[in-house]
Amino acid sequence: MGKGFRGTVTDHPNFDANSDAEALYNAMKGFGSDKEAILDLVTSRNNAQRQEIRSAYKSLYGKDLIADLKYELTGKFERLIASLMLPPAYHDAKEIKDAIKGAGTDEKCLIEILASRTNEQIHSLVEAYKDAYGRDVEQDVIGDTSGHFKKMLIVLLQGTREEDGVVHADLVEEDAQALYAAGEEQWGTDEAIFIMLLGNRSVTHLQLVFDEYQKITEKSIEDSIKSELSGDFERLMLAVVQCIRSRAMFFARRLYKSMKGLGTADNTLIRIMISRSEIDMLDIRECFRLRYDKSLHNMIEDDTSGEYKRTLLKLCGGDDDVAGEFFPEAAQIAYKMWEISAMSKVQLRGTVHPYAEFDPGSDAQDLRKAMKGFGTDEDTIIDIIARRSNDQRQVIRQAFKSLLGRDLMADLKSELSKNLCRLILGLMMTPPEFDAKMMRKAMEGAGTDEHALIEILVTRSNQDIQAMCEAYQEAYKKSLEDAIHSDTSGHFCRILVSLAQVGCYWLAVLALGDACNADSDEMMDKFMSILCTRSFPHLRRVFQEFVRCTNKDIELIIKKEMSGDVKNVMLAIVRSVKNQPSYFADRLYKAMKGLGTDDRALIRIMVSRSEIDLFNIRKEFKETHDASLHDFIQVEALVVSVPLLSSAAASGPCGLCMNEAAVCVNVLYPVVSHCECTSSFWSGWRGTERSTGFCGVHAQLSCSGISPVHLTSSLSAQCLTGVEHCDRKCSITGLYWLYHQNPL
Repeated sequence: MGKGFRGTVTDHPNFDANSDAEALYNAMKGFGSDKEAILDLVTSRNNAQRQEIRSAYKSLYGKDLIADLKYELTGKFERLIASLMLPPAYHDAKEIKDAIKGAGTDEKCLIEILASRTNEQIHSLVEAYKDAYGRDVEQDVIGDTSGHFKKMLIVLLQGTREEDGVVHADLVEEDAQALYAAGEEQWGTDEAIFIMLLGNRSVTHLQLVFDEYQKITEKSIEDSIKSELSGDFERLMLAVVQCIRSRAMFFARRLYKSMKGLGTADNTLIRIMISRSEIDMLDIRECFRLRYDKSLHNMIEDDTSGEYKRTLLKLCGGDDDVAGEFFPEAAQIAYKMWEISAMSKVQLRGTVHPYAEFDPGSDAQDLRKAMKGFGTDEDTIIDIIARRSNDQRQVIRQAFKSLLGRDLMADLKSELSKNLCRLILGLMMTPPEFDAKMMRKAMEGAGTDEHALIEILVTRSNQDIQAMCEAYQEAYKKSLEDAIHSDTSGHFCRILVSLAQVGCYWLAVLALGDACNADSDEMMDKFMSILCTRSFPHLRRVFQEFVRCTNKDIELIIKKEMSGDVKNVMLAIVRSVKNQPSYFADRLYKAMKGLGTDDRALIRIMVSRSEIDLFNIRKEFKETHDASLHDFIQVEALVVSVPLLSSAAASGPCGLCMNEAAVCVNVLYPVVSHCECTSSFWSGWRGTERSTGFCGVHAQLSCSGISPVHLTSSLSAQCLTGVEHCDRKCSITGLYWLYHQNPL
């Protein structure tokens, strides 16, 4: 993988070190500095040429070029230019030094560098560290880390991985079995086996081992690592696996995470853009385009500014959104991604399950009691409804009618308000009723919520859609198809009324290939006939073969050739086919990011996926956004409900469990009360590195007859002393949080 030069910064023709040194000197002398001239010159020379310029500058002016640049420039631009002037090994050494100096440790930096460098790069780093700081990098790492995380870092620092191409054919199956025996097959984990194999075998060999592991366990090695390991050690081993699969994709993920959301992780962005600019930036760009909605060029442009932005864009080298074809490296990765998607047998898991001690009569009475008299006991309503499966809720509805002669839905509607009311009523409907109502809401009134229509129709099975159509007809005395026809138009309308069915994927591949060369109407007809009628397993194979046959990206073709709602629905189909939990994770993120929350989307997804794949969605959300879905929901509730923190609407000692946020938390973690205090404080913080994020922890947990639950706190320090949690006999003594850090 990644043979030959794949960088964006090359050697400058007609290079003259003395002339460049003089140009830089002139750009910095006098009042102010010519930043544009500096960035143009530095980014158009490769690193070897920059070292010659440094030497020439010293010879001509008796001054240190890096020191002068640091004096003249400021902020992130100064850091970027000064770092570009360092030799690669010295730049890595400086990053390692900065990561471990001072009170805290930047574990992500250590992981990124040591998991991704070749043997030669590691050896050069070790020598540069010794030369620059007069210290042994291994000893410094040992002094600043601990446990299995430390052991794996030391193994990587040896730089003894077998060279690429070395494959022990007779050991591939044996190594896969050894990894299985060390983790999934037994109680507990033999971390030494993971360290030995992942730290020493060649990249080529391990790629074959991972494929064999998937056949043996029907799980990816990544999923096994997530379930068997924890903390920084887990993150390090995942990074090693990702680099073995594709360094370019690993760095694409790191770059995306450095820029998404509010704020930018500038150190990460600078480090990667510099270190990969002469190695594999072209492949990273293409992997970035393959995985995310926009090109790396466009994301840098949107997320940075000034000379800092212009320098980063020079290192990036171009905008890939203008192209539709893959680079060779990325084509291989895209083909492999679709193959993994087609072969994976991911067990979809909801978070809401039938309640073991279900008593519909008792639940009906408790709900009535919660709504009688002055005020409403929202906590009880949340606690009951979010912990019962949908089938059980329907039985409660019937029991409420039979025992009390009242309509539970009507009572809930009169007692609750706004989003909490919408969310609770949504949970009380059957899935077809809920989908039908969401379709109706998306089309009623002046505007149309096209994203809601797309999300529902793209992600439901044929059986789900049939049941929804029947529910729509029953509720609104009009067919869903007629409603769509009256509210939408053109190709978008045709797509929405035609989603289902199967066929031969080779014919579909050829048809898609022909469609790329057809006029727009013919192309649209062919895309619709395939993407809207074939099954998801079928389409995975179609998209895989499409890459191989055409060297084109189906998503980029759609982005380039289509627009508006038609483009959105086609992209939603492709992304849902590739990884449906990931598609929903992205929809949830977009519903909550920025100012304000798309409450309808949040409610719709949380309700509709709670018994299907919300557990998987949680995992994808955490993987992509480096924050838990739980945390996002809690933060959204805090932002919009600060005045409620001291009011009766805030429930429990944490002061966080307000209105719809409490329901969402209960749906995410059904065994957790919305006050969330107790024992899987320990099991949630899996592994040994439990001290990260809080201090002064002294807990005495005494629990009997309960499922493990997940402990959270507010964003500020909380003190829960001697809390008696409902009837669960759980006490927490002297628990002081420094800040909130959710493990999932």
